[in-house]
Amino acid sequence: MKLWIKIAVSLGVLAVLFLVLPWSEVVDSVRRLPISVWVLVLLGFLLGHLVGAGKWSLVLRGFGASLVWSSGLRFYAAGLFANLCLPGIVGGDVVRAALATRQTRRAEAVILGSVADRVIDTVALVVILAVGSMVAGARVADSTLRLTLILIASGLALAGLVGLILLRRPLATWPPRLRRIVGRTLVAFRQLRRRPTVPLVALLLALSMQSFFVLLNARIGDALSIGVPMSVWFVVWPLAKLAGLLPVSLGGLGVRDATQGALLAGFGVPAARGVVASLIWQSVLIAGGLLAGLYWWLGSRQSSESLWQNRDA
Repeated sequence: MKLWIKIAVSLGVLAVLFLVLPWSEVVDSVRRLPISVWVLVLLGFLLGHLVGAGKWSLVLRGFGASLVWSSGLRFYAAGLFANLCLPGIVGGDVVRAALATRQTRRAEAVILGSVADRVIDTVALVVILAVGSMVAGARVADSTLRLTLILIASGLALAGLVGLILLRRPLATWPPRLRRIVGRTLVAFRQLRRRPTVPLVALLLALSMQSFFVLLNARIGDALSIGVPMSVWFVVWPLAKLAGLLPVSLGGLGVRDATQGALLAGFGVPAARGVVASLIWQSVLIAGGLLAGLYWWLGSRQSSESLWQNRDA
């Protein structure tokens, strides 16, 4: 979808939300949140993405693209910042992949690693959603949840099957202009096959990271007096995030918030509180992205100055 359509969808959904929701409840929900809780959640968000940066670097290394920790962290921070400027969460993935490719000169390994990292994050969300639904039991709309899980699992299985078919195709049967790219891609996969523990460790890190984000959102909910069991948060937040990943809005803005408000309303939570809780998390994403951009800029300047000093020497 074109960027202007995504912007229109996000603004349109937000406009409808603020027209439909009682404004007094929205203001009351915002006032319930102490600034100390917001700062604590922001620090937790940054801490969680430190784990995310390590996971991304680990997956890239598994495909044969090794990054120095400081460089990997800077490139990951650049991606977080780019999520604020580019349409959709994939924009940040492209930016950090481009920076990593420039340093490692291993384009196929970086691209495959970045795609694998995104897939691992999605699998982690599905696992968290499945476990949360089993714990929540009858309190969850089983039919809707089951359909969502089936669709997600089917999509991942189909993508894996297509990838397997393409990888097993003999190199000589590919068009000549693609053989070099396909060959280097196969080399990257062979690198990963020599490190079979990398996907498992990355999945464990993704599960830890996404579960931690669920707890942070539950903390926001507690501050807003959203009294639902923790197991409900482990269903609602992953579903809202997965809805936000659909390429129909600007980085999920509006769609994710409306989804969370509607899901929490099914548990007796006023819709305004559910939406405000999601928008508060959105403000944390923006603040965290800006801080990540500042870190990337300062780190890049320092790296450039060191490079020039070495050249002069």
